[in-house]
Amino acid sequence: MAVRVDLNISLDGVAAPADPTPENPMGADWGRLVEDYMATRTFRARVFGDVSGAGTTGIDDRYAAAYFEGIGAEVMGAAMFGLHSFPDDPDWRGWWGDEPPFRVPVIVLTHRPREPISFANGTRFEFSSEGISDAVARARDLAGGADVRVGGGLSTVRAALAAGLVDRLHVAVRPVILGRGGRMWDDLPGLDTGYTVASEVAESGVVHVTFSR
Repeated sequence: MAVRVDLNISLDGVAAPADPTPENPMGADWGRLVEDYMATRTFRARVFGDVSGAGTTGIDDRYAAAYFEGIGAEVMGAAMFGLHSFPDDPDWRGWWGDEPPFRVPVIVLTHRPREPISFANGTRFEFSSEGISDAVARARDLAGGADVRVGGGLSTVRAALAAGLVDRLHVAVRPVILGRGGRMWDDLPGLDTGYTVASEVAESGVVHVTFSR
């Protein structure tokens, strides 16, 4: 069992684009950050439900497939679930639609008490006011021996890294410079010294960097 993180970041380390709005909650530059990931055959099938076989293959697709493999539970922040979109609607089921791509139990960190939400495909959102360490421990209990993914957003991932909870960190570095937004590496000096680091360049120009304990 390992605790894993997978993120897309820009060349200047931005993982959370600036200026999110209710209409564009991921920020105006989000498409630039994830363009190659969203183009993969795996992403199109798993997230968009496109089983036509369309989409890119190769190295980017291999990492996209690995993102979903071997995961038994997930931890995410309230923003990744989308609680800020309809914070006072107890019946709102998140912005992932009727078939969230997780298919495992998901611990959502929030200060707003909510009842768990279950979906037919195996996704079950549980809402917790615990800190990141307790949430990861709870996810381990639910994972049944499989890996735990800390999915995001950025503040949740950085909290897990700062607490030393992450066994494998994969960042897909897209060669774009955003110049503003939430940065991945700030206040995490020497993070790399606790890991073995490997990198691989995809056909798209994305550099896949993996930090493994």
